[in-house]
Amino acid sequence: MTENVRLYAFNCGWFQCRPGYFVEGDEGDYLRGPVPSYLIDHPKGRALFDTGMGERYRRDLETALPANKFGLQWFEGMDIATRLRAIDVDPESIDWIVNSHLHIDHCGGNVHFPRATVIVQAREYEVARERPDPGLYEAVDFDTGQPIRTIEGELDLFGDGSVRIVPTYGHTHGHQSMIIRLARGDVLLAGDCCYTERNLDTMVLPKATADLEEGRLTFERLARARASGTRILFGHDGRQWATIRENARFE
Repeated sequence: MTENVRLYAFNCGWFQCRPGYFVEGDEGDYLRGPVPSYLIDHPKGRALFDTGMGERYRRDLETALPANKFGLQWFEGMDIATRLRAIDVDPESIDWIVNSHLHIDHCGGNVHFPRATVIVQAREYEVARERPDPGLYEAVDFDTGQPIRTIEGELDLFGDGSVRIVPTYGHTHGHQSMIIRLARGDVLLAGDCCYTERNLDTMVLPKATADLEEGRLTFERLARARASGTRILFGHDGRQWATIRENARFE
């Protein structure tokens, strides 16, 4: 079954910040990181891991963020529905949306998939609904009418061990990641449980961590996974993203 699971990576926006936003104490020029979304194509169905930003973050060349400004930006054609059509995948064919968490840059494209079921940790859904926070949790992104399946802890999405949802709490109280078993080995889609590889190398949690103790435990789990051969795709790592082939089957 593993050889029949396919993974595709897409960038659905850009996130700009100072290096110290990721690793406290780091200095230098502003960094530009991706806002990723991933398609998991399995013989039993199709799932997305995160969906990027909503169209309200649209910019054009005249209004683009300067290189020295913090913020998010999205350009025409970067929405996940358009990205899928570019590889001849009908957005209507998506069965599941697995949101790592419900911050605006991870569920802003949910609206494009009204027939999909959203899978989210129960504690994440509760916080997002009960504690709206402009710029972080906004109902316009996650309250888009789809069926919501809340889970607690791990879930074997297709029942064969090839696609597993795993809790990676810390960045938010209900953050989750996904482990994909491909022919060449496991790939862990980190979301924001770990922004960049440098965070893991230094074992430094960013300030934007809701629960430092849970975050530390998650970092330890990621470090063990990496040491055992799992490839980790980090949340907003521009350096790593430069090595990723978009719109192509992940190898």
